[in-house]
Amino acid sequence: MNILTKFSIGQYVVGNSSWLRIIDSRLKIIAVLIFLITPIWAGLVWRLGLVCCLLLITFLSLLPTRVWWRSLILLTCLSLLIGFLSLLATTDIQSLDGYLRDPNELQVILESGQRNWDVLEIPSKKIGGILFGPFSLSRKAFELGIKSSTLIFTVIHSVNLMLLTTLQEDIICALSWFVNPLKKIGLPIDKWLFQLLLALRFIPLVQEEFQNIIKSVSVRSINFRHLGFRKSINILLTLVERLFLNIFLRIEQGADSLLSKKVIIVKTNRFKTPKEKTPLSFIVNTLSICFILIAIFLRKLYGAL
Repeated sequence: MNILTKFSIGQYVVGNSSWLRIIDSRLKIIAVLIFLITPIWAGLVWRLGLVCCLLLITFLSLLPTRVWWRSLILLTCLSLLIGFLSLLATTDIQSLDGYLRDPNELQVILESGQRNWDVLEIPSKKIGGILFGPFSLSRKAFELGIKSSTLIFTVIHSVNLMLLTTLQEDIICALSWFVNPLKKIGLPIDKWLFQLLLALRFIPLVQEEFQNIIKSVSVRSINFRHLGFRKSINILLTLVERLFLNIFLRIEQGADSLLSKKVIIVKTNRFKTPKEKTPLSFIVNTLSICFILIAIFLRKLYGAL
């Protein structure tokens, strides 16, 4: 299985079939920042709305389905798994505030049975001589599970959509436009952006090394059932160690190639790719600006806790 082609996560895909490619890179960065920053101190309605918005953009983006459906399913499963684990980790955990605070401090009397703070209650059951339960799912645990899963999905998928439809050089040029005032202070902005460009170009190399490790295991046809638990863990740790050693070797090779050049002139203006200004690009960029303004307005209305 070729991971680089089937799971195109963080890689630019060449093509002209999507309107996301027409949007200016600076507007894409602002939109991604909205998906990254606005979930902070936001309620469930806003977080779920961001997930639905990302799914709607993905389905209407006119990108080839083979580009994003595998990574979308993998990311959805990962988000649900993290949300489920965070939900279980906070279930049946009593808060310490009940022991530290005075119950008469707020002078509030709640009638018993008037409000139930548990979303799900399962009584204890005895199955095969083993007692299971009782199990109760509180509202805070349920909200934490939804917040964790939606945050993972929003952060990864929004950045992945930008990387799929934007050249790495265009991203660096857009970032240089935002941080250009910092050059007056004397900060080495060009060097930092060049390092970021190298990091973005290093993503396919990491995926390639991971693919090589998987192929080496599949060729040897290792039967983990006959090895046992301890030997299987040792093999997995050896594979992880080999993966990092190969990655560090690639880093060393790239560093040696850069050091072989006596003088390195870094100018972010050279990375900008020429694009023709058409009426379609003007319309798409205008609608993108309207989307950003509407998102900021809706965050103020419905984004509170």
